[in-house]
Amino acid sequence: MKATRLVLAITTAATVAAGLAGITAPAQAAPSGMDGVSIAASLGDDRTAGSYVDAAGRTVVNVTDAAAADAVRATGAQPRLVSRSARQLDRLMAALDRGVVGTAWSIDPVTNQIVVDVDSTVTGARYTGLAQAVARSGGAARLQQVEGRLTPTIGAGDAIYGGGYRCSLGFNVRSGSTYYFLTAGHCTDLATEWFSNSTHSTKLGDRTGTSFPGNDYGIVRYTNTSVTKTGGFSSAANPVVGQSATRRGSTTGTKTGTVTGLNATVHYAEGTVKGMIRTDICAEGGDSGGPLYSGSTALGLTSGGSGNCRTGGITYFQPVVEALTKYGVSVY
Repeated sequence: MKATRLVLAITTAATVAAGLAGITAPAQAAPSGMDGVSIAASLGDDRTAGSYVDAAGRTVVNVTDAAAADAVRATGAQPRLVSRSARQLDRLMAALDRGVVGTAWSIDPVTNQIVVDVDSTVTGARYTGLAQAVARSGGAARLQQVEGRLTPTIGAGDAIYGGGYRCSLGFNVRSGSTYYFLTAGHCTDLATEWFSNSTHSTKLGDRTGTSFPGNDYGIVRYTNTSVTKTGGFSSAANPVVGQSATRRGSTTGTKTGTVTGLNATVHYAEGTVKGMIRTDICAEGGDSGGPLYSGSTALGLTSGGSGNCRTGGITYFQPVVEALTKYGVSVY
């Protein structure tokens, strides 16, 4: 049972750490008290370009006209006039993204640009083609070289085990009196049974759902009634750019950083995933599936990235709200 307690300590430790242009159409009223994402959504993709939290902790909403700025100001948020709307950036990103393996595409609301992360495997004509396309964007996109190779973070070691692989437990969840845990889909794709030790002598449960590529989440139903299924999360939410967040994993432990992008598309060699959270938090093999959270709010599941926790890196996360909705479960 010692190994079982170690696996569940991933969630337990997270609990302890928690305690986290010109005027166009008339402005559409936005209800007060809304977050930046909701304010932007209420105005539409043609008049806004995302939101973020600045260094002073203020919610900033990018807008493309003065009337939209007035609507944002009425909510108590800070408007910022930008030249490119969310719809323009989305269309340009769709036109530029050729699905090159080793690239990841997201929108940076702080700079009002498309960010193209390019790993070390993108060379020669593939890199030249991307660089030329970005150059033709007129400043709407930028290339950003990332260290190493963009891969799902999976490896061998100790945490939760399935097949010949090791991953990290994400969040314990439940539906009524039935208990499960969430982890990465590229992990649950590999095995139907999951254990707390590498010898597979202590079984935790059976896979009941998995989704990868496209998404990157999976769910395992506990069959072991002797383990304590610790929770400690009060809610789940989608993050905002600029938000501080914490990640835990079985390889590198607890790491903190900042959310730097949303709705990212990542082209792994193993397949493409969409709608991901981009962060400047490092991760390594075996950290896959581990939780991303802010305080007692669950945010995401570790998918993959590049770099390492010695020299730094970037990591992408599957939004946990989508997985909870898909499987009809909740954090606790």
